Amino acid sequence: MSYYKTIAAIDEPHKIYLVQHQETKKIYIKKILDVFNIDIYKCLYTKPILGTPKIIDYIEDSAQLIVIEEYISGSSLQDKIEQKDLSVSDILHYMLDLCSILEKLHSQHPAIIHRDIKPSNVIITNYNRAMLLDFNAAKYFSDQSVEDTVLLGTQGYAAPEQYGFGSSSPQTDIYSLGILFKEMLSSIDYTSSNTDSIIHKCTQIKPAERFRNIQQLREELSLLVPAEPRNILPHPLRKYILPGFRTKTPWKMLAASLGYILITYISFSTELKNTYGARLWVERITMYIIMLFMVFCCFNYLDIQRIIPLCKHKYRLVRYIGIAILNIAVFFSLIFIMYIIEAVFFPV
Repeated sequence: MSYYKTIAAIDEPHKIYLVQHQETKKIYIKKILDVFNIDIYKCLYTKPILGTPKIIDYIEDSAQLIVIEEYISGSSLQDKIEQKDLSVSDILHYMLDLCSILEKLHSQHPAIIHRDIKPSNVIITNYNRAMLLDFNAAKYFSDQSVEDTVLLGTQGYAAPEQYGFGSSSPQTDIYSLGILFKEMLSSIDYTSSNTDSIIHKCTQIKPAERFRNIQQLREELSLLVPAEPRNILPHPLRKYILPGFRTKTPWKMLAASLGYILITYISFSTELKNTYGARLWVERITMYIIMLFMVFCCFNYLDIQRIIPLCKHKYRLVRYIGIAILNIAVFFSLIFIMYIIEAVFFPV
């Protein structure tokens, strides 16, 4: 673990940190867990589940588990809900992504029950896929009727059996998915008899009255998904698409197009006093690159925000400060480069 240097605290109270490997310089997430099931992490380490962060390393030390896991770039589903940055199509696809992940977890022998599905534990990647995080509360399913005696999920999302009224099972995750589905739809004030029916069945008090398994829930959700292909490109190609075009949302693409046209027009039509010819074009191109980089910094193009650890902080205000610092650093760096070029090629 000494190879990993802490570069930022993402969530100090929960002991979650951004770290960097000293040799490879790759960025990872470090978690120090007080409550955990070591067998779950052993399983995820040896058999990675697509749609969950890959476990890079772990060590049990003094009744704590230190975990190094893959860093996933993207936005928290909690942020998207709060910002109402969702569409019905996105919501349905995120639900299908989560169903696919849970199918893999529940198909383990014995099944892995996540038990803490909530918006802050779901990341929407830069290529618009949902990934499931945090297996602190996860446990193996046992067909012996042993009641849960300690609530390890989150109030509001935890199923009734997690409060001591039964034992956790795959239906426990189905209950939480139903609550999550309802919260996403409520954020955009969308209701329909079809979605209400699915939510109602997911969130029944008695597990036996919910969907039998995730596959059955996925089939019901699939009936609601539009026939057209999903508005994403496969990773890794999609990460190179410019901000505004990554999800192919019409209004975002229109706004982005107008923005890029405006940046281009301003940059290449600017006239500077006593500056002509090639020197003028150097300054125009520098202005163009600066404006583009500011867009890229704000929208985390190619995960550029990783340069400033503050950009990954859990508090939004701190993240904004980090983005501002990154923009300022880029601005002065490019201006410095421009002056060097002018001093070399256009000496006074």
